[in-house]
Amino acid sequence: MDEEFTIVQTNTTAPETPVFVLSFRQRDEVAAAAAGGGWRVVAARRSDGLETRFLASGAAVAVIDARGAMTDGLDAAKILGPAIETHGAAMLILVSQSDTVHMQRFYDAGATHFLGSPMSSAAMAHAIRFAQRHVERLAGWLGQGAGGGDPLGWRFDREMRSLEMTPALATMLDLPEAPGVRAMLGRLDPADRKLARAALRRLDGGGGSTAFAHDLPGVGRVVQHLQYDAESGRLDSLVEPLGMAPDAGAAVRDALTGARDGPSARRWIDKRLDEGSPVGLVLIGLTRFDTVNTAYGRAAGDELLRGVSRRVAEVARETLGKDAVVARVGGSDFLAASVDPGGKALAVAAERMAEALARPFVAGGELAHLGAKLVTAESLAADTASSLLRRASETLLGDAPANGQSGPPIEALVGDLRKGLERGEIGVLFQPQVAVATGAITGVEALARWQHPQFGEVGAEPLFAAAERAGLESLLSDHVQKRALTVAALWPQSLNKLRLSINVTAADVARPGFADSLLGRIDASGFPRARLTIEITESGIMADLSEAARLLSELRTAGCRVAIDDFGTGYSSLAYLKALPLDYLKIDRKLSQDITGSHRDRIVVRGVIDMARSLGLSVVAEGVETETQLDMLAKEGCQYFQGYLCSGPIDVPALATLVRDW
Repeated sequence: MDEEFTIVQTNTTAPETPVFVLSFRQRDEVAAAAAGGGWRVVAARRSDGLETRFLASGAAVAVIDARGAMTDGLDAAKILGPAIETHGAAMLILVSQSDTVHMQRFYDAGATHFLGSPMSSAAMAHAIRFAQRHVERLAGWLGQGAGGGDPLGWRFDREMRSLEMTPALATMLDLPEAPGVRAMLGRLDPADRKLARAALRRLDGGGGSTAFAHDLPGVGRVVQHLQYDAESGRLDSLVEPLGMAPDAGAAVRDALTGARDGPSARRWIDKRLDEGSPVGLVLIGLTRFDTVNTAYGRAAGDELLRGVSRRVAEVARETLGKDAVVARVGGSDFLAASVDPGGKALAVAAERMAEALARPFVAGGELAHLGAKLVTAESLAADTASSLLRRASETLLGDAPANGQSGPPIEALVGDLRKGLERGEIGVLFQPQVAVATGAITGVEALARWQHPQFGEVGAEPLFAAAERAGLESLLSDHVQKRALTVAALWPQSLNKLRLSINVTAADVARPGFADSLLGRIDASGFPRARLTIEITESGIMADLSEAARLLSELRTAGCRVAIDDFGTGYSSLAYLKALPLDYLKIDRKLSQDITGSHRDRIVVRGVIDMARSLGLSVVAEGVETETQLDMLAKEGCQYFQGYLCSGPIDVPALATLVRDW
């Protein structure tokens, strides 16, 4: 399923020529405003293949929403500018009022109209109408929609049980213009039929719009934009050709200035190991890339990754030899590998790479500083690429103790996990949460801990990683939640005013009936719902946004509070927060610690806190370790904190003592 593009249509009298909308932050709002003016709208939130998609849509007006995405918007305008000029089309730019000073740059890129915020839906609809009239007056539009301007699409009338295709689509599929449903579905392979049925189920009964992507033989990738009118019972689809799938491997290598991707690096390592050659590698994790990416934008983030690749490659060639392999193995992680470099050479390479990455980078015309964590690893006799990389990754993630010894292998934890649950080795500790204004401990977060008979205390991250690999994630999550609630229900009198926070996972969100089972577990424990906060990570929400919203709404209606945890660790979306029923936003420890960094770091943290508070959310800062961090967070308006400045995770007797003496 691909819902990156959507089509909105408010009535059956919309003009035949659609409007193309690109909005990086507010796609649905802009699309709705355009649809309110009577146009069919093809809307996108990414600029991939922008020129091809605009021309294929047959639209005469392109709307680029650059509000909050100035760099992305300008890049998109530069991509579309030549097509706009060649075909006599119009380009309407939506900008924030403070950014109107940049309109000359958009004009130079080919923009013909602009509208500054604050703007009403009516103003936006009128602006599109003026742009459309501009095109009509030029009378030069040579739209390149598929089929020589004839759109690709079909309509199904539920009452009449009839299916009609546009002539262009019928010709493309070599079908009559009124084929049977079976004939059309016969052009889809079984997997794509499932996508089609899932899309139809999403529309069933309530109307609205959705989209899904699939392949058509001889045509390539297409997106079907579906719109269902519940009143008339008609289903309309606009088919947008995306062309043949690109060579993803080549694109990655080109984009990263020669860096291999993860799969090709693994194949290289496996080949060397099969030949009997030992392999050594340096694994690099960028620790502040997400924060910098948020501050400077995606284009600057891509520029940073290219810069990292170049610096790592230069050092690798100098220290590990000209045949060293450099790869981006995922997200913001890189590796450099070579045949039998020796431990000393690896150590020198890691040190030199750390020095190279510590120097500032240029991002968006500004200086940006990245942090990096580096580990080295050498192959063992029975290693494969997977086992070698896994061992390095576990060390990089912090599974290894401070003395540098190898941490517990995930495989060993996987084999022991079920027995650990049965033997009662997995329990919880509680980390205090402190009100910044009063200094009082007001709540705690329950954190899972495994007292492993061989490896000692195992933290939540490797514990849940092992559970996921063993297929026991739901069982472990239920166990930890039940244990936290049972222990908290038996707290001494001195703790009976503290709030308790427990975590739910992405797997929990996807479980049918999870809200009911969790509420039953809460009530059975005797812990009051009113003092309970349910925390879900950002990744858990984005795994299935609609399900997460439904779950949080049910829990909140039932009397619990809800929080988004670790905000800022991934591709954080500020827009979706306003749509979710939240009480707290917990900013990740990286953001909390960045408050004492550069001026730009502080601006990012300040923006997150201001945004959260403007939405009525209380802000909890995680990972606070120094008085300086706390003082600066307090000045920015943060209301609560947790971290080693107060205490790490502790048991109930230690918690009672801390609350008494704090």
